Amino acid sequence: MQAFTTHQGRMLPLDRANVDTDAIIPKQYLKSIRRTGFGPFLFDDWRYLDPGTLDVDPATRRVNPDFVLNEPAREGASILLARDNFGCGSSREHAVWALKDYGIRCVIAPSFADIFFSNCFKNGVLPIVLDNAALDHLFATAKASPEREAQIDLGAQIVSCDDQQFPFDIDTKRKQNLMEGLDEIGITLTQADAIRAYEERRRKEAPWLFRGARA
Repeated sequence: MQAFTTHQGRMLPLDRANVDTDAIIPKQYLKSIRRTGFGPFLFDDWRYLDPGTLDVDPATRRVNPDFVLNEPAREGASILLARDNFGCGSSREHAVWALKDYGIRCVIAPSFADIFFSNCFKNGVLPIVLDNAALDHLFATAKASPEREAQIDLGAQIVSCDDQQFPFDIDTKRKQNLMEGLDEIGITLTQADAIRAYEERRRKEAPWLFRGARA
């Protein structure tokens, strides 16, 4: 998993509350479990005027010129701004895969759905909770000046923009795992030596459990 320590990028203002995971990545794309390739389908129903599936090349579809992702000035933005209860709905991890594949490294909102919030940490995307006053400032800046960037310092737990700083809270263990680039598999592998030692000991203590198993 890609580590997250600091990040600087332009902001993508999605000024909507209660954005559910079916809006982030619609159900027809859940057939794929590759974790990659979902970026072109992010916010699919809002982004395109034509319906799509995995078999339809997004380049052949008409884009919605009124949707924020399709504004030329927003290309390459990597910090998503949203309103309350972002990521509600189903527990599909594909929603975070789509955000990450598009290039989003951080989502800032006043509140998140619990499962989506957890899935972000499992995939190297930082979800930040800021109050509405801070979000109002960031939204106003992003809308007025699409080229303006925000800076995120995970170690210091601060979002900076326009000479203003907005501190945020984060669970200590989740922060450490993000900064070290460790997902759940990576965390397990940090104990690889202890796991191998345990398996060797069990082979000697109870060899019948390993009959037929690979050495």
